[in-house]
Amino acid sequence: MSSSAFDAIVIGAGQAGPSLAGRLAGAGMKVAVIERARFGGTCVNTGCTPTKTLVASARVAHLARRASDYGVVVPGAVTVDLAAAQARVQAVVAASRDGLEDWLRHLPGCTVFQGHAAFASPTEVRVGDQVLSAPRVFINVGARAAVAHLPGVGGVPHLDNSSILALTRVPEHLVVVGGSYVGLEFAQMFRRFGAAVTVVEMQPHLIAREDPEISTAIEEILRAEGIAVRTGARCIALGPHQRGVAVRLACAEGEPEEVVGSHLLLAVGRRPNTDDLGLDRAGVATDARGFITVDDALATGVPGIWALGDCNGRAAFTHTAYNDFEIVAANLLDGASRRVSERIPAYALYIDPPLGRVGLTETAARATGRRLLVGRRPMTRVSRAIEKGETRGLMKVVADADTRQILGAAILGVGGDEAIHGLVDMMNVRATIDAYRRAVPIHPTVSELIPTVLGEMEADAPPTGG
Repeated sequence: MSSSAFDAIVIGAGQAGPSLAGRLAGAGMKVAVIERARFGGTCVNTGCTPTKTLVASARVAHLARRASDYGVVVPGAVTVDLAAAQARVQAVVAASRDGLEDWLRHLPGCTVFQGHAAFASPTEVRVGDQVLSAPRVFINVGARAAVAHLPGVGGVPHLDNSSILALTRVPEHLVVVGGSYVGLEFAQMFRRFGAAVTVVEMQPHLIAREDPEISTAIEEILRAEGIAVRTGARCIALGPHQRGVAVRLACAEGEPEEVVGSHLLLAVGRRPNTDDLGLDRAGVATDARGFITVDDALATGVPGIWALGDCNGRAAFTHTAYNDFEIVAANLLDGASRRVSERIPAYALYIDPPLGRVGLTETAARATGRRLLVGRRPMTRVSRAIEKGETRGLMKVVADADTRQILGAAILGVGGDEAIHGLVDMMNVRATIDAYRRAVPIHPTVSELIPTVLGEMEADAPPTGG
C-alpha cells in the first residue's frame, strides 16, 4: 500500500468540496480531492439540477394544456414523452458534472482520487490501495434518501428521489408517502406528466414546518390540479397488490382505508453518507442520526477536521453547503471569524407556483414572545400575477414591532423564489421595514408589492389558516 502526503484532503466533490479545493490550492497548498462516484454531489446528480429540469418540462406541459386561457390554440391533446424529457435532463446533468470534474482534474496543485474514502487515523485517509495523509481534512460527503421504517416496506417495490429519475414511462398512479419538499415537487411534476397522484402525509398539514395558512394554500394548489392529498395518515403500512402497491392509511377498528398505486415514492427525509467513513478511527463524533457534530465554525471535535454540507446536519441545501465553504475558507485563509449562526435561513419549494421562504415563520416568531407586525396579500391582488394568469398563493411578512426589523417572510406565488430575495437581502443588512418601504420598485413585478405589504402590516395580527 502506497502513501502520499498533502496539505489538505477534501472528501467528496459536492457543492462545498470543489470550491474549497480551489481556494486551498490557490493559496499554495497541495490538495487531494476524493470522490467515490459522481462529481457534483446530490445537487447536480439527483437533486436540484435534474429535478428542476423536469419541473420545467412539467410546467411547459401544464401551460400547453392551459393555452386556451391565453387565447392560444393547441390542436389535439397534450402528452409528455418522459423518455425525451429524461434525455434532456441527462444532457443538462452531464454538462454540469463533466465540467466540474474536468476543472478539478486540471486544477493546479490538486490531485483527484476516485474511490471510497475511509479514515485510518485523524490525519490519514485510505482510498483504494493508497493512504493519503494531511494535517487538514474536510468532509463533504452529502446525504441520501432515508429508509422509511414503515410496516411492509421490505416487501414492496418503491422509488426514492434518485431512482424515480430513471423512469422513462409515466406511472398510471403514483403514490407519494411524504408531504414535504421533495415529495410535493415530484407529486406535481408527475401529475402534470399525466399520472394520477396521491400524496400521503402523517402530519395534519403538508410541510408541517410552515405556517398553517401557507400549508393550506399549497394543498389548495395541488388539489386544484387533481392531486389527491391525504393528511393525518397516522398508521401507514405497505403491502403488495395486483395493481402495484397498497398503502394503508388508517388503523381504527373496521376495514382499513387504503390507496392502491402502480408506483410508490418514499420521500420521508434524508440521512448522511457517514456510516462507512471510519469516523470512529478518527475520533469524529456524530449525533443519533449519523450527522457529524460540528461547532459554529464547522469544525469537528478533532483538531484539523471539518465537515461541510448536508453531512453536518446544519442545513440541507446547495446554497448552505456553498456558504459552509465560504465560512471555512474565510476563517482559514482570510483571517475572518465567520459563524454558521450568523446565517439567515432561506429556501424554496419548487412546486408551481413556487414558495420562497426566509427567516422565521409567524408561528416561530410568536414563540419568541416578541410583539409582531404581520402583513399579507393574496396573489389575486398582485397585478403581475393577474396579467400572467397565475393568481394562486399569497405573500406574507413578519416583523418585530419594536425594532421594526423583518423576522421572516413567505412568498407563495408566481416568481416567489426570485422575489423573496429582496427580503433576504434586507434581512442580511438588518434594514428596517421603514427603509424598505421607501424603495421605488419596478412595475409590474411581484416584488413591487413587498413595500405595500410592509406598509399595511398590522400589530399582533393573529395567525390564520387551517
